Amino acid sequence: MEAVRLIACPTCHAQYDVGDVAQRTIPCRCGEELENRPPQAVDVVVHRCGSCGAQVGAAAESCDFCGSAIVRDRRKLSLICPECFARNAEDSRFCTACGVAFRPEAVPQNGRELPCPCCGCLMPPRQIAGVGTNECPQCNGLWVPEDRFDGLVQRAIEARQSADPARLRALAPRVKGSNPAGQAVEYRKCPVCEAFMPRRNFRKTSGVIVDRCREHGTWLDADELEQIAGFILSGGRPRARAVMDEADRSAERAYRQARAGAIAAGCRGSSSAFGRRHASGGESFLVGLLKELLF
Repeated sequence: MEAVRLIACPTCHAQYDVGDVAQRTIPCRCGEELENRPPQAVDVVVHRCGSCGAQVGAAAESCDFCGSAIVRDRRKLSLICPECFARNAEDSRFCTACGVAFRPEAVPQNGRELPCPCCGCLMPPRQIAGVGTNECPQCNGLWVPEDRFDGLVQRAIEARQSADPARLRALAPRVKGSNPAGQAVEYRKCPVCEAFMPRRNFRKTSGVIVDRCREHGTWLDADELEQIAGFILSGGRPRARAVMDEADRSAERAYRQARAGAIAAGCRGSSSAFGRRHASGGESFLVGLLKELLF
C-alpha cells in the first residue's frame, strides 16, 4: 500500500485516495473524469491544526484546542492537500493551510450517479462487499448492474451465514418475502435507459418482487437483498422449468399491457407508475452487515 495521495473533483469536491491506483483517469461519482496525476506541492504558512482543524498561531508548537503537536518539519510533510496543494503530515485529518477535511472515498467502479427509480434522488456509485452498485441515500434501495447481481446475492448469503445468531433472530421476521398478490403494482423505470422494468418474483416462489432491466441491471428495495438471502438459505428452489416458462410468459404479457397503458396515460415523465411499494425507512440490516464484514 502506497502513501496516501489525494485528488479532488473540481465540480463536487469529492476526494479519492489514488496512492495505489494505476489508471490514468478516475471516474468521479458526479460523472467528471479526473486526471490521475500528482499535484505540484506548495509550501505555505501553517494556519490550522492538522488533527482537529482549529486555528493556531504562526509559531505555535501545539494546538490549544486538542493538544496535538504542530508539524512544521518539511521532511515529514508528504500528504498534499487536493484543494490548495499545501504540504501536510501524512496522518493529518485537516489541511493546515486551507482547513479542508481529508475524507477520501474509494475510487468508484462506475463513476456515474444515477437517478433512483423509487424516489428520484441521485444515487452515488459505491462498492458493497467488493461489488459495484448505486445506493440511494434516501430510500436505501440498491441498483445492481446485471453482471454483478449474482455476486452480491452470494456475498449477502455469506454475510448472513457469518453473522451473530442473535442479530439474525432479530432480522428473521423480515426475510420471508411476502405475498406478491397483496402488493400494489408499480412499474419503475431503469435508471440507465428510462424504460419501464418488468417485475419478477425472485425464483418464482420467494415472494420477493424485484425490478429488472434485461440490459442494464436489477433494482432492489431496502430489505429485499436480505429477503432473497433468507429465502435461499431456507431451502427455496425454483419450480419445474415448464411452470417457470409459463410464469415468465404471463408476466411478460402483463408487463407489456401495463407499460402500454402507462405510456398512454402519460406516465413516462415519472420514475414509476401504478402505485408505490414503500421501502423501509433506513439502511437494511444485511447491507450494513456487508459493509461491516466484507467491504
